[in-house]
Amino acid sequence: MDTHSTTRPALDLKPAAEQIRALLGPIEDRQLSGPTPCPDYAVRELLAHLVGLATAFRDAGRKDLGPTTDTAPDAALPVLGEDWREALPRLLDELVAAWHSPAAVEGMTRAGGVDLPGEVAGLVARNELVIHGWDLARSTGQDFRADEADLRSSEALLAPEEGGPGSSDIFGPPVPVAAGAPFLDRVIALSGRRPDWRPGD
Repeated sequence: MDTHSTTRPALDLKPAAEQIRALLGPIEDRQLSGPTPCPDYAVRELLAHLVGLATAFRDAGRKDLGPTTDTAPDAALPVLGEDWREALPRLLDELVAAWHSPAAVEGMTRAGGVDLPGEVAGLVARNELVIHGWDLARSTGQDFRADEADLRSSEALLAPEEGGPGSSDIFGPPVPVAAGAPFLDRVIALSGRRPDWRPGD
């Protein structure tokens, strides 16, 4: 019997969540109106989207299904609450804790109004943290250092399969990159983003 099995997380979202937490402190209020790689979002909407997805996937992991898991992410432009600097770190901690439980990846759950196997929902949550973490870093002029395991998970989720869905079903059509591009750039390109995007573009 593996005595360590009860201590290993079912799905470890902590590296991706911690990366986002590290980005929050340096953000200045004046940056909230700045552009992001998401055409419909300024920084404030991107942060509000992170609040919403952390809440939805926390509840999906807990199998606490209801309004937070039933609403499609594009149903309305997200509105950032005044308490986001306190609320988002707390929600990220709760998200990580929810997917630490083996029950999170068992059976079916729901997120964004879509029924998914628990394991798939967790991988989608991980990918959302990675891609939108990069969005936030790039939009606010900060470095982004993704965990390699997180990048490999995103690559597997976003890479198009022969005759199957690809990243365009989640984000947008992949963007071409040079064969020797860094792994992070290749993953970001799979999400339909230009790895060289800057706020002035």
